[in-house]
Amino acid sequence: MRIGLLGTGNVAQALAQGWNAAGHDVLLGSRRPEERKESRLPVAGLPETAAHAEVLVNATPGAVSVELLRSIGAPSLAGTLLIDVGVGLSDDFTELSHPNSSLGEQIQEAFPLTPVVKTLCTMDSTVMTAPDGLAGPSTVFLSGDDAEAKRTTGRLLADLGWPSSSQLDIGGITTSRGQEHFALLFMGIANGLGSHTFNINVVPRPGRNP
Repeated sequence: MRIGLLGTGNVAQALAQGWNAAGHDVLLGSRRPEERKESRLPVAGLPETAAHAEVLVNATPGAVSVELLRSIGAPSLAGTLLIDVGVGLSDDFTELSHPNSSLGEQIQEAFPLTPVVKTLCTMDSTVMTAPDGLAGPSTVFLSGDDAEAKRTTGRLLADLGWPSSSQLDIGGITTSRGQEHFALLFMGIANGLGSHTFNINVVPRPGRNP
């Protein structure tokens, strides 16, 4: 599958390498691709990345993601699954950019013809692509309004090492608010552990599937 990743930071690089290792055709998108020659994977401009992709992944800073997507244009994004892993935070990481909403909702509202699925935003980049490196199983969440888009996203998560038993569909795109707002608790847990390499696991009652 052709996957375009908007962004060239740690998250985009980790996901691109994970999907590349799984056999997908990946392309990183940057506003200044000429400055990203150190990347081990190909880099192009944002419009070129969108044109290349069957699936787009938003791994840009959440506070500016909608603006960057608008620079590509709604017609170029229409009909393309967009997996959103971003969280909008203030510069000091103490406040959310969308305190009464979520980036996932904002993207879906701005681009109604683009199915958006929110996932992978409750963990750091090392866990995104190596969930088996933790001490036990953990949970990755999916939010979105399009069932087929979530099924495709689930298959791509499996390629990163997330079995279906670890994937939890929590509902429509409005539920991405819960995923993103976890960022504040995430930072508290990281401070308590002294590490960002961890994840949470949803543990149901005996006899109930998550």
